[in-house]
Amino acid sequence: MGAKKTILVTGGAGYVGGILIPKLLNADYAVRVFDRYIYGKQVFDGIRPNESLTEIEGDIRDLDLVGDAVKGCDAVIHLACISNDPSADLDPALTKSINLDCFPGMVKACKSAKVPRFIFASSSSVYGISDAPQVREDHDRIPVTDYNRYKASCEDILADEAKDGFGYVSIRPATVCGYSPRLRLDLSVNVLTTHAVVNNKITVFGGTQYRPNLHIQDMTDLYLQLLEEPDERVADKIFNAGYQNMQMMDIAKRVKSVVGQHKSDNEIEIITTPTDDIRSYRINCDKIEQELGFVPKHSIENAVEELCAAFSSGMIPDPMTSSAYVNIKRMQEIGMV
Repeated sequence: MGAKKTILVTGGAGYVGGILIPKLLNADYAVRVFDRYIYGKQVFDGIRPNESLTEIEGDIRDLDLVGDAVKGCDAVIHLACISNDPSADLDPALTKSINLDCFPGMVKACKSAKVPRFIFASSSSVYGISDAPQVREDHDRIPVTDYNRYKASCEDILADEAKDGFGYVSIRPATVCGYSPRLRLDLSVNVLTTHAVVNNKITVFGGTQYRPNLHIQDMTDLYLQLLEEPDERVADKIFNAGYQNMQMMDIAKRVKSVVGQHKSDNEIEIITTPTDDIRSYRINCDKIEQELGFVPKHSIENAVEELCAAFSSGMIPDPMTSSAYVNIKRMQEIGMV
């Protein structure tokens, strides 16, 4: 029996990592988590101790520490960033330093360590605004915020490095939804569900904007698949990854329908209010289906059902007040900005 492959996951104690890391361990990988743990270390309480899990508490901008962390790795999954537009807008200089400025150094560290595969979590928000019925990977990127602008810049850096023999694959995920041990309640489906459960009221900002969605179980399954794909199928490629392209009002109606099945006492109200968030796009995922055979298996309704179950079992305490669920609140609370 050969040695286990070693996977480094930056930002591995976050929302996606909370589901991904146990899956990697179950798939018999040796896993290194690199994270600042600003949301706490409890996310892995259910899997500690594990001889295949190494936790590195550190800042992604510490390139000496990054250089040590990538040594001997068979792959790096780069999730670490200040995530979502409101959080990124809090402190533009901080966001740039974490989401962009340290990225070239990290890539060079991986090249120096001869890491065979680098998987980059980009974002479908790089498309910004588009009225195209289906946005494919070759569509113009029109980022409208620093968050998606820096994601696009990192894609360009990877493309430049690939000319020198560096192998990477970039994923442009839709907005992720569903339950995780490090839960985020600042993502569209999750926050709408929370307000429906707690307040019997859903507020929709705008409503006509299209947003693609992807269940966190599908997102994490895809990362595992990308670790196993041969180079000729993924090297130096970019893939959209999403499932249901829906207008925000339609998402709210689906949330209302599912949550309503769990509540008998009150009718859930949907309220609309104006917004200056003009992002709207519908991503096409034919490429990843045709080339990799990846087809999501979980729906928005599945995500809402999971969250309802978590609420009813007491797994989401203080959802309206705790900073643990909202990136921007925690960053402010700990003085990060």
